Amino acid sequence: MTPATAGASSGQPLTQQGIRRRNLALVLHSVAAEGPLSRAAVAQRIGLTRAAVSSLVDELARAGLLVELGPEPSGGVGRPGSALMLSDRGPAGIGAEIGVDHLSVAAVDLRGTVRARATARADNRGRPPGPVLAELAALIARTGDAVRAQGLRPAGVTVAVPGLVARDTHTVGRAPNLGWSDVDLGADLRDGPRLTVENEANLGALAELWLGDAPALRDFIHVSAEIGVGAAVVVDGTLLRGTHGYAGELGHVPVRPDGPPCACGGSGCLEQYAGEEAVLRAAGLAPSRRPVDLLAERAAAGDRDVLGALHGAGAALGIALAGAVNLLDPRAVVLGGALSRLSPWLVPSLERELTRRTADPQRPDLTVSRLGPEGPLLGAAHSVVRGVLDDPVAYTSTTGASPDALGP
Repeated sequence: MTPATAGASSGQPLTQQGIRRRNLALVLHSVAAEGPLSRAAVAQRIGLTRAAVSSLVDELARAGLLVELGPEPSGGVGRPGSALMLSDRGPAGIGAEIGVDHLSVAAVDLRGTVRARATARADNRGRPPGPVLAELAALIARTGDAVRAQGLRPAGVTVAVPGLVARDTHTVGRAPNLGWSDVDLGADLRDGPRLTVENEANLGALAELWLGDAPALRDFIHVSAEIGVGAAVVVDGTLLRGTHGYAGELGHVPVRPDGPPCACGGSGCLEQYAGEEAVLRAAGLAPSRRPVDLLAERAAAGDRDVLGALHGAGAALGIALAGAVNLLDPRAVVLGGALSRLSPWLVPSLERELTRRTADPQRPDLTVSRLGPEGPLLGAAHSVVRGVLDDPVAYTSTTGASPDALGP
């Protein structure tokens, strides 16, 4: 986006201060995408004069968001430019994940490097929210201390949850696999830096958009699974949220209306055929602490019961996804989470159902995410970093980082 079109998204012209904020973000995003870059190279990419870019770079450097690495080699006439990079000692984004069987926290710097991690195995199903959130808060605090010791400043926390999150709130409206309903995470986690709560499937899709192997991929359905099955839709590089923020509940799409009851209150939902526990049941296996590892090991060894269960799960996924594909016409379907590990045995029956049930013969590409189960946690941490890149002025004003550097 160039400065001339900076106000187009709102339909209103930006004020002078608004244009300046947008230009600061343009500089940061340019360096983030292609750095190290000289000031001249940044000016060329975003369509501003070198003098304007130099002023913006100086402000961002004083705020601790950019660093200069020293002169770049020059093949032309004149003094070589100084290479710019995002700072690795400025803001840190903290991502946290509440899973049915674990709690995880990770922190990334502006360059996307993971700087600290903490994980606790826990059976959170049916566990009261209070103890879960207290344990998560302790992990977040420990991670925050670890990044502060490295010269970083936590810029915010985003929490990934396996349930419905009301739009623009901290409230988990319903998380059937945790047994939670109308739980406000802000009451227990708001004491730290800025808090965001988001559905884990949405964050997995955003991680794929930002960190995946196909950076040009901007229209896709992202599907992931643990005990539940989640999905998210990205259209033209933007997450499709729906009116209430609940879009993407693929796991509760009925694939066999007369099937077994589901925790959501329905019956025959996809989750009852393609969730981890459902596949274990279909294979005649007892619940396991490492269900994906167990299924992958047995499938690789040729266990016929496991292979049959995975074949059935893939077919159920294909049935549910065919409806979404016919409705949305995405460029790709991306398998993430546990599905990525089990994809060799899921994909054949999944593709068969998609081929049979998709109206358009040009069906979407079916790809496997390299992020796997890490997607939601990485998406959570990177969402905080993206917020800093999108509006560095808001970051400095809410965290107290170099408050004069990006002032009016």
